[in-house]
Amino acid sequence: MLFSRGAVATAVLRRTFRPSSSAVASSSSAAELLFGADVRGQTPSSANNGKVSPHLKVATSAYSTTASICQSSSINEPNPSLFHSDRFSGAALDADQADAVSAVVREDLDALLRADVRAMGSLLGNIIQERNGEDIFNKVEQLRTLAKKWRKAGAGRDASRAAEADEIFSGMSEFAASLSTEDLTTVARAFTHFLAIANAAEAHHRARLIRTDVKINARNPGYVGALSTKRDSCGGAIPHLVNELGIDPKAVYNTLINQTVELVLTAHPTEVNRRTILDKQKRVQEVLTEADAMRSSGPVSIYGESLLNDPLNREISAIWQSDEVSRRKPTPQMEAERSTLVIETVLWKAVPSFLRKLNATMKSVLGEEHGLPLDAAPIKFASWMGGDRDGNPNVTPDVTREVCLANRAKAARLFAADVKLAQSKLSITNCSEELRSIVGDAREPYRAFFQPVIEKLEMTAVWAQDKLDRLEAEGTIEGGDNISTDDIYLYKKDLMDDLMLVHRSLCETGNAISADGILTDIIRNVSAFGLTLVPLDVRQESDRHEEALDCITRHLGLGSYAQWDEETRLSWLQQELSSKRPLLRPGEWYDAPDIFTPTAIDTLETFQMIEEQYEESLGAYVISQCTSSSDIMAVLLLQRDAGVKKLLRVAPLFETLDDLQGAAATMDALFSISAYKGNIDGKQEVMIGYSDSAKDAGRLAASWAQYETQEALVEVAKKHDIDMTFFHGKGGTVGRGGNPATFNAILAHAPNTINGQFRVTEQGEMINQNFGFGDRAERTMNIFTAAVLSEMHTPRPTPTPEWRDMMAKISDISCAAYRGIVREDERFVPYFRSATPELELSELNIGSRPAKRKATGGVESLRAIPWNFSWTQTRLNLPTWLGVGEAISEILASSDGDTLRQMYKEWTSFSTTIDLVEMVLAKSEPSIAAHYDQMLVHEDKAKELGQHVRKIHGETESAVLELTGHTELSEDNAVLRRALQVRNPYCDSLNILQAETLKRLRNCDDSNEVEKKLLKDALLTTITGVANGMGNTG
Repeated sequence: MLFSRGAVATAVLRRTFRPSSSAVASSSSAAELLFGADVRGQTPSSANNGKVSPHLKVATSAYSTTASICQSSSINEPNPSLFHSDRFSGAALDADQADAVSAVVREDLDALLRADVRAMGSLLGNIIQERNGEDIFNKVEQLRTLAKKWRKAGAGRDASRAAEADEIFSGMSEFAASLSTEDLTTVARAFTHFLAIANAAEAHHRARLIRTDVKINARNPGYVGALSTKRDSCGGAIPHLVNELGIDPKAVYNTLINQTVELVLTAHPTEVNRRTILDKQKRVQEVLTEADAMRSSGPVSIYGESLLNDPLNREISAIWQSDEVSRRKPTPQMEAERSTLVIETVLWKAVPSFLRKLNATMKSVLGEEHGLPLDAAPIKFASWMGGDRDGNPNVTPDVTREVCLANRAKAARLFAADVKLAQSKLSITNCSEELRSIVGDAREPYRAFFQPVIEKLEMTAVWAQDKLDRLEAEGTIEGGDNISTDDIYLYKKDLMDDLMLVHRSLCETGNAISADGILTDIIRNVSAFGLTLVPLDVRQESDRHEEALDCITRHLGLGSYAQWDEETRLSWLQQELSSKRPLLRPGEWYDAPDIFTPTAIDTLETFQMIEEQYEESLGAYVISQCTSSSDIMAVLLLQRDAGVKKLLRVAPLFETLDDLQGAAATMDALFSISAYKGNIDGKQEVMIGYSDSAKDAGRLAASWAQYETQEALVEVAKKHDIDMTFFHGKGGTVGRGGNPATFNAILAHAPNTINGQFRVTEQGEMINQNFGFGDRAERTMNIFTAAVLSEMHTPRPTPTPEWRDMMAKISDISCAAYRGIVREDERFVPYFRSATPELELSELNIGSRPAKRKATGGVESLRAIPWNFSWTQTRLNLPTWLGVGEAISEILASSDGDTLRQMYKEWTSFSTTIDLVEMVLAKSEPSIAAHYDQMLVHEDKAKELGQHVRKIHGETESAVLELTGHTELSEDNAVLRRALQVRNPYCDSLNILQAETLKRLRNCDDSNEVEKKLLKDALLTTITGVANGMGNTG
């Protein structure tokens, strides 16, 4: 239990906060968190009618009866509860006890986490027994026990125990083979749900540690206690810059009020958990947070315990009895609705809460006069959901119209509710002359002023909803308007002006404290979200624009644009941009069906949709697969021809190695064209593609190309007097540019490339991980803000010419090694498609877009997400490390070895990349990957390649260890090592079950629909489980 029935007393404070010795002993092994410590002298019964394989007998010889497992395993702990006196007695963490808390935190920081997981694991175990019977429970425990023994035997990495490990592993495989399909699915669900529960507990614990840090430091002189003092928090970064680096407080202030982090939510299909399950996991975290608060208040009554134990039991029971498999693909509208749900339920409160804390921290450190201005927006949000049509035919012009209208309706409703609340609070009778001149002699002037504001917001919601309903019913938004745009809010400035008038009046009449209440929060949200909630980016691939222009030029009798060379294209584009004559009238493309293809029409209709949108509804127009200046000019011309009044900024996306290396020349040529430069107001956004460049050239070569490209583009921008902002297209995995250490990742960027403006994608599962809960969302925004601030003022080494030469050399070596396997080895595609669940991933209903941009083609047309997703599932993680070991080994063996070691020690940009590769290697498991080969790969040549790749994996581990000077992978990352110790046995079990499921599914007769459906469910369950265990998908 998490709660003590005993009183909290200062005299026994150390015992109060410290877990009892029995609790520490019972939970000291992280791998025992769910199903508990081994109970010696007991043996679970085997599956398959009591027949035990020789391997299973060896692996479980320490056990004698199944019943005693259920009696002693912690998954079946009697009366699991959040209040357990023998685990620890209370956990009050008030500031008065800060010193004692600090001591306890140092002694056993993670005791509360272990207790949380143990209590919830026991609840899950009890529910499994109640709902599915002891036999299923025993099978779950048997597989977990085997997995744990395999880990203790070295998991195939300890040569001295290889035979023992192989025998245990064979027992795991035979055990999985003995399960019926129904039991296989149920056992997989048990492991999957435990890992999800563990994720919820860990996410809660991270927030708890932040709160503890604040309370521990509460007594420090000058510490306001709003934000954590950690290095990657504004509560630590701002004092560090001022007090330790000696940066002028005014300079820090100016940076903070001018910098912007824009987080772009995308619908990349990497969130494998259903929204229903995520909501229940969120409720579990809420219960844990309430438990912390209740513990801190002292003794808890039996009734008080039940107020949290019962809801926790209900949620976990509901999770177990819910269908975790998505039965249909989401539409783009559904994806967009999910993003607005995150805003409505979490960010709407989290953003002003974080900014309030940032304001307090700034005043405390920088001076009272240096608080955060009301109109400052250090954090903003945008979205691709409903606007990203790259390779997704489901995103039509009408879809984008629908999402824009739905977002406006939602924003208006949220603001109306908040203004109503402000109206109810502001019963003050005195006001400024400015406000009095508007409300006349109203007794309660603020309430009187707010009434038409509320009505206007409500009318805005009705206007948007009416248009949305008409679009869905009739396919058009034209006609039938009963509400004039004069009676609604279209632009955030109009609402902001009204709110600021009230704020001024309150401050002028001595009511600044009232102005700083909910009114300030509303104003902050207007700055962050505006009246569109999130502006949508539009994204489309360059070929579609080329096709549309080719249809136009042929229709006009000018020849084929597609066949023109770059010089001819640029000349024509420049001529047309300088002309006021439109190329086509709206809808003219329907008059020539023999020329205008359906996809060209869709592209042209998209630009007509852009023309219809009110300002602030849309953000950037992103061009994927951009390779030339004409690709960018084309989008500018198509906007102009459609009559777009305020042109969307055009952001080229450079995403392959060749495109990155040619980006500077492309933009230099573009900025030299007056017709283009005259249309961009001295500003340019460029998107850097991390996923596809890594898929194209390997992680190491891609990282260096991204670094050099941004440096070169900055120089081009300076040459042409252009203010350039980079948009970073990163995914959750390292293979797609992700880095769990966000603060370090931002500081690893090339100097002078961020300059206070940081735009980055938040994709798929990362949205829930970073913004699914209030504390977590605030922490994420805090890290980004602190990192962009620190990046501006923290001195960092720039690469010397010698280091640059070295990077070029290792990039070439690694790229050649990577492509030698992925592109040039004829065995690779058959191996990839048989050894991984790549072909089956299309069954996952987690995204609206296809897995490939084009229906035909091989690995080169496969998107980066399923590419990384597949290798993550088999635990090989090949895209991240392939090519790295060859480059490191070759250089270390040469006379340049000392230079490479110096780079790792002194250049954080390089060491960050190597540390990420090391982390992924630590999370990889070649023995698991070998099992997939054994079960699923049948061609001899493909099997040979699998053996060769695993040999390279081992050599890469050795090379990284030699470079870093470590004796074990990630030996200085204690958090990762503890997490892997917890998760590995459960992930191992799921991998065994997944390989067995894939084998059965691929051998299943298509006519056996019932069996095939069960196997698909089992596969999707294991995919979800492995993703939960690894912390990411694609």
